[in-house]
Amino acid sequence: MDPMSSANIRPPASAKRHRRASLTSIDALGDDALCVIFAFLNLVHLIRCSAVCKSWRTVISKLKLLQIQYHKLQQADSASVSDLSNYSEKLINIQMEQLAMDQQRSSLQEGPVRVFQWKAHSVGFNKCRMKRGLILTGVGDKVMRLWSAESCKGLDEYQLPDRAPLIDFDFDEGKVVGLVGTRICIWRRFGTRDLFSSREGLFTRGLCMCYVDPQAVVGCEDGKVRVFDMYSKKISQIIKMHPGAVSSLCFSDEQLIVSGSSLGSISISDLSSDQRVVSFDATSSAGIKTLCLSPSSYSLFCGSSTGYASCWDLRTMRRRWETRVSPNVLYSMHHLRSDASTLVVGGIDGVLRIVDQGSGNVLSRCIMENSSISSRSTDKNKVIEKKKAIRLTEDDRIDLLPNRPPITCLAVGMQKVVTAQSDKCIRVWKFGNK
Repeated sequence: MDPMSSANIRPPASAKRHRRASLTSIDALGDDALCVIFAFLNLVHLIRCSAVCKSWRTVISKLKLLQIQYHKLQQADSASVSDLSNYSEKLINIQMEQLAMDQQRSSLQEGPVRVFQWKAHSVGFNKCRMKRGLILTGVGDKVMRLWSAESCKGLDEYQLPDRAPLIDFDFDEGKVVGLVGTRICIWRRFGTRDLFSSREGLFTRGLCMCYVDPQAVVGCEDGKVRVFDMYSKKISQIIKMHPGAVSSLCFSDEQLIVSGSSLGSISISDLSSDQRVVSFDATSSAGIKTLCLSPSSYSLFCGSSTGYASCWDLRTMRRRWETRVSPNVLYSMHHLRSDASTLVVGGIDGVLRIVDQGSGNVLSRCIMENSSISSRSTDKNKVIEKKKAIRLTEDDRIDLLPNRPPITCLAVGMQKVVTAQSDKCIRVWKFGNK
């Protein structure tokens, strides 16, 4: 037999692996198969699937599945495709968003809570960010790590260039931006793994950073914020915001810069001005530890070192409410971008609190139980523990509850909250329907 005949020619192992990977990919399913699968989903699950990618959204839109499910939800007498012309895409989108936010509030306030915990770093870390189902963790060792919020799998990691400490970071679809020592570093997420590092000494001891492409804004110990432009790779503005150190920052898509001071004041500016536009005292007794901006409702939420949370109207610069939600320091607060109902707050006592945005009332308080319900091992011998969280009553003595590591940072997603708590583990709190 000819050794070069087609019967004896075998593809290399790499080609076999590639073929097996492509056969098991979701892309191997055609539109017909996707149509069958999507037809079994309810409205909320269809909303989530339509946000995954353009191809899925095209299939769902083509079959008018969202309109059909919405029509059923309204308990119409008949549900034929011809009747769906009365439901405009704009109306469906508005109703879908409202439905999703109602479900978000209900699950955070009353739904069952499970916590998935795993070791994310070799040393304790205290920062986390979450966007589009991805979690970025770091500050504590020499690496940032990217995780999937759903599967809990590690997806990527970004090494720091030298011994300079990582102070703060953020990320988007294309890049990771970090405040490293006295400079800005940028990592590409895709393609060639390039690392850009600005020159040393751009920032006088930067304490915090926020990022909205193409600017990174750094709050410094000298009371100034410095705006770093990604395109020119230089500092484009320096704005004097406070007489004391800038302890917290938030930066809106409309390029509104809000900064909190260790002395308790808040200053507001924008990129069209080289100086602060508005400044006011948020509290007379404590420094500002965390800020959260809601552009849709023109609200600014503040957390202080004495446990007070407050809400300010950015149009009138008046305080709407102030509540002492915790007896100790509040380190972090966050909410979904479209959610004007709930605010999630964490601090030194390790209790996860759900606060009403309109009144400041605490809707629910959660802590994680020590014992594990189950555990499973994944790649690299990583163990994912599944734990139960309990909701506290107003009569529960928090100071008597054991093992409550402080919540130093948190990020909110749809029916989930991610927390960093100064130890080696990351925790994903998943809230179910009531």
